[in-house]
Amino acid sequence: MTTLHSNGRKTVGVLALQGDFREHREMLERMGHEVREVRKPAQLEGLDALIIPGGESTTIARLILSNGFQQPLRDFCDSGRPVWGTCAGAILLARNVDRLDRPGIEMMDISVRRNAFGRQVDSFEAALDVKGIEGEPFHAVFIRAPQIEEVRAPAEAIATLPDGTVVAAREGNLLATSFHPELTGDTRLHELFLTIGRNGHE
Repeated sequence: MTTLHSNGRKTVGVLALQGDFREHREMLERMGHEVREVRKPAQLEGLDALIIPGGESTTIARLILSNGFQQPLRDFCDSGRPVWGTCAGAILLARNVDRLDRPGIEMMDISVRRNAFGRQVDSFEAALDVKGIEGEPFHAVFIRAPQIEEVRAPAEAIATLPDGTVVAAREGNLLATSFHPELTGDTRLHELFLTIGRNGHE
């Protein structure tokens, strides 16, 4: 069962096997939510939502398997609670990934190409119109970013670069972004994420 708070405060897990989980935790805490760094499958119990952060996708995939996380993470995705993969996390959520030498979580009907925008030195920023977010464009930071090459129904693209490249997608309670919203001061995408769970989930 999830822990619902009358004041809107949620208990959000951030998978903390490797990568930039700390930045997500700090942003969520500034927003007033309780955050749990998840290092063991049992720590998924009682969470309202889960973030799979950026990092090194092959390393995180290896740690997911060696720590017995794969099926518990798939079950969490199936539970209706919000799950968000950022950068490497998007790679791990995708059903199809190029050059990933072991399976990830494989729950979203998207195909992703790793490091599609180049190396760390090729990092860039862009202003994005994101479906579900009102106001000015969202300032997105791309670091060794993957590209969402194909989006298959019921998944849908919710943000693209000017050339049409998909950089964010949603499938029900699952969200994937190629970029790092936790590295900005803009909380709008985190706020959207926390609203996408199915009502009545357990």
